Amino acid sequence: MSKPHALVVGASIAGPMTAYWLARAGFRITIIERFPTLRPGGQNIDIRTSGVTVMRKIPGMEPSVRAKTTTQDAIQFVNAKGKPYATMKPTGDPSQQNLLSEYEIFRDDLSGIMYDLTKDNPNVHYVFGEQVSAIQQKDKGKVSVEFQEGKLPSGEYDLVVACDGATSRTRALGLDSTVRTHMHPMNMWAAYAPVPTDYLAGSKTGTMYTALGGRAMGLGPDPAGGNRVCALAVLPQNEADATLGFRTAQKEGDEALRKHVRQHFAGTGWKTAEVIEAMTASPDFYASEWAQVKLPSLSHGRFTLVGDAGYAAGPTGGGTTLAMTGGYVLAGELLRHAGDIDAGLRAYEERMRPIIDDMQKIPPGIPTAIAPQTWWGIAIRDAFLVAVTWGNAAFGWVLKYFAPSFGGDGYNLPEYDWVE
Repeated sequence: MSKPHALVVGASIAGPMTAYWLARAGFRITIIERFPTLRPGGQNIDIRTSGVTVMRKIPGMEPSVRAKTTTQDAIQFVNAKGKPYATMKPTGDPSQQNLLSEYEIFRDDLSGIMYDLTKDNPNVHYVFGEQVSAIQQKDKGKVSVEFQEGKLPSGEYDLVVACDGATSRTRALGLDSTVRTHMHPMNMWAAYAPVPTDYLAGSKTGTMYTALGGRAMGLGPDPAGGNRVCALAVLPQNEADATLGFRTAQKEGDEALRKHVRQHFAGTGWKTAEVIEAMTASPDFYASEWAQVKLPSLSHGRFTLVGDAGYAAGPTGGGTTLAMTGGYVLAGELLRHAGDIDAGLRAYEERMRPIIDDMQKIPPGIPTAIAPQTWWGIAIRDAFLVAVTWGNAAFGWVLKYFAPSFGGDGYNLPEYDWVE
């Protein structure tokens, strides 16, 4: 009997993770990515709770992650004069983390680790520079897929898995919806880029600065040299469509988006003018909206979703963990229900739904407290930071009651009888 054939869309973290476990569940996988290569750059991301559990189930992955961590040893919060007023260090305990994860890694590095774990697998075939143009469910349980760039012929698959992010185009095609139909905006966006200048002067302590109008900037060490920069915009939460200007600039093209970021952060003080100019000049600059994705069902026929495409967590710290957990559970339940893909997809939904609901819980005061709009809001937030960073380990213990992603793994993921 031939192996079932799955099409996985997206070669960032969720895609290769899903491909790894699907291969161990007895599938052959074609994985496509619309960019010509793995995307470089990206923000620092965290592996937490069940993500740590899944990572430890993959031989060699944990040491690979530890070898590629951001090297950041703390984060300090500074005022407009650059003077630190609060410093937070990791707790040292993966089951009781704070804002800094024990497994903090850049997005492109984690994608690279997952790619390396799958690229030589004879059951996994990567195709870059390709994307889906049409999806049609067939009566016999297959999914017919057409491709835009012609690098793959139109064909039928036993399963199609969308892993292409919160603004998934594949989700819109597979569910016959728009890209934004299932998105729940958080009125936030962020821009990211590596910059050649080391604004931290050799320090491994990251720096966070907040200005009026919900504008924040973070600088972190980059092992490759220079810094990684994140410019975060938290827009007024009472506006109905606060990210419209940002999304319009996105549609107009790369230069319009860079201009929008420069204009939004103009006049924010500290050294943001210089840093923003550097990051918007970077060839690896990119920006994205922060949102949650909530679906009434994770699957439609033989079409399903993993990671941000199906359940973006928003500002909870749980996005990477959900992507890693989702790929593991999807493949595991398909393996458990071998020969009955539909039953496996129903079991995937049943197993993942409580984890998704938990990881998508927005902590009290978020997102406003991340970057308040007013001086008094910043002052209150800063006073809180000063208080909690006096007891760094205790803060991690308290945080897990506000956001599940800061605690340990209490989800009791099943063990599956993987194909070796």
